[in-house]
Amino acid sequence: MVKHQPLQVYEKQVFVSFVTGIYGCRWKRYQRSQEDSSRWECTWFIILCSSFLLLLFWAYFWLVAQNDFNEFNLSVYNRTGEWRDETIPILASTTVGFSYITFLMILALFHISLGQQLNLYWVHKIGVLATLLTTISGVVSVDDIWGDEWDILLVSLQSTAPFLHIGALATVTAISWLVAGYVVRRERSTFQVMVLLIYILLLVAIYLAPLTFTCPCVMDRHSLKPRPDIIGRRGAPMLAPENTMVSFNRALQHGASSLEADVTISVEGIPFLMRDQTLRRTTDVSKIFPARQNDDASLFNWTEIRSLNAGQWFLESDPYWTVETLTAKDRSRIGNQTVCSLVEMLRLAARANSSTLLNIRRPPPEHPRHRNWFMDTLWAVQKSGISPKRVTWTPDTDRGRVRGLQQAANEKLSVEEIRQRGITSLTLHYSKASRKDIQEYLANNVSVTVYPVNEPWLYSTLWCSGVPSVSSDAPQVLRKVPYPIWLMSQNAYNFIWISSDLVSLAVVIGIFCLQNYHMIRWRVSGMQNYNPEQIMLSAVTRRSSRDVNIMKEKLIFSELNNGLSSTEELSLYPENGYARYSHGGLSR
Repeated sequence: MVKHQPLQVYEKQVFVSFVTGIYGCRWKRYQRSQEDSSRWECTWFIILCSSFLLLLFWAYFWLVAQNDFNEFNLSVYNRTGEWRDETIPILASTTVGFSYITFLMILALFHISLGQQLNLYWVHKIGVLATLLTTISGVVSVDDIWGDEWDILLVSLQSTAPFLHIGALATVTAISWLVAGYVVRRERSTFQVMVLLIYILLLVAIYLAPLTFTCPCVMDRHSLKPRPDIIGRRGAPMLAPENTMVSFNRALQHGASSLEADVTISVEGIPFLMRDQTLRRTTDVSKIFPARQNDDASLFNWTEIRSLNAGQWFLESDPYWTVETLTAKDRSRIGNQTVCSLVEMLRLAARANSSTLLNIRRPPPEHPRHRNWFMDTLWAVQKSGISPKRVTWTPDTDRGRVRGLQQAANEKLSVEEIRQRGITSLTLHYSKASRKDIQEYLANNVSVTVYPVNEPWLYSTLWCSGVPSVSSDAPQVLRKVPYPIWLMSQNAYNFIWISSDLVSLAVVIGIFCLQNYHMIRWRVSGMQNYNPEQIMLSAVTRRSSRDVNIMKEKLIFSELNNGLSSTEELSLYPENGYARYSHGGLSR
């Protein structure tokens, strides 16, 4: 009777095959290895980690930059002359790239936790490198076209920092399993000490990070100021063409308390509403006056301006993906819109008992009304019948000649400068309005309006900061924010912060102890149950495949020399197949 004595038995490892197969195209057992990864593969792992972190930063940037998508598209239009939504391809490519890199990162971490050798497939190497270079080029392009937008990252942290802290805490706590396995289950080395030290420093930094947070919504509920008024910036440009009568009507219908418009002076001195320097983007001037489509908008007379269509472009380009929500009646009305005069907009505000904020663009030097633009604006205000107290305009010039109207500065000034110039209102970009500055202005009876505010998180942050009014392209969105998105007292936040840190610390210590306990137990059981007829690959001392095969063959011949019966047979199942000794010798 033939007796088989197994030296090593393999079980099916479906999950390991799945992980190593997708990551490195190593689907078979003999293709895998538990040896240390080469320096080349470790370098690719570092590149993968760098790509993941850069894409994480890139994705977060575009997530919070939704507030200013319209500004980005306008910046691209000013460079290219073509209006299209450039954010769609950017968001699509970012989503695909981030999902792909994140999936590879998860597979790489599984490799480390399972003790498998890292061996990224060459196709993935090309994909990782292409994603990294594409993201870097995107960052450089945004810095060139839209460099001021980086400020939104610091502003957004006022709202998201507590939640990002919890996410970072959970991540470093989970990584402790890999760090503990690497440090405990290997022979001590200088590199291990460095890894452990870096991990501890990272852990301490995240634990203490909330000390640096400045979150306006961490405050007592009783200290919350009234809800900021919403100013319809160019009306409601996401629902109707900007600076048109239908747009201003929509803004008032969605709860806007004031209206903001951009004013340009025509050749004969009639103020009309136009944001751009030319008429190309928001009218059909290229069809009516093709030879003058690049001329300054103020160099047209009112008759020519009134003949242009100011609504059809909105239906054709659909800049905010809202045209499908419009009824047939709304589309017909929008399609027949003309350029709006300042008098028409002021009369609408007067009927609605609303205030107005006018951004007046001074005509160029060659313009006939270059010196009289403010008189033309005053004439329009008087003709509309609106109370001068309800009209605020920028820039803050010719104050001595303009009386009875409110003038606002659109730049950040010190309190001393504000007093010297007699200013009672400021219009500031949200990146220039810190909580400290807002409180100082309000304490000195200076009203502050912050623009542009289109996202609920930014509206909530400014609400907690005490801002009295905001200018928004999306009043229909902000009207659905009856209360700040989140608000908690300082004591409640301190409790959450300290509790989270303590739980994380306890879990990390427990993981290190558990890993150390299992390692000691494994070593003791290995010494007690050692049998030269069983060859096990130790996680502590790993030999090359060639050395392991030599050891197995020596063991076989050693057993034969010790008097193994000729009827007995040794069966060996190495990683790359099996070997069998029978009667006459060793067969493969």
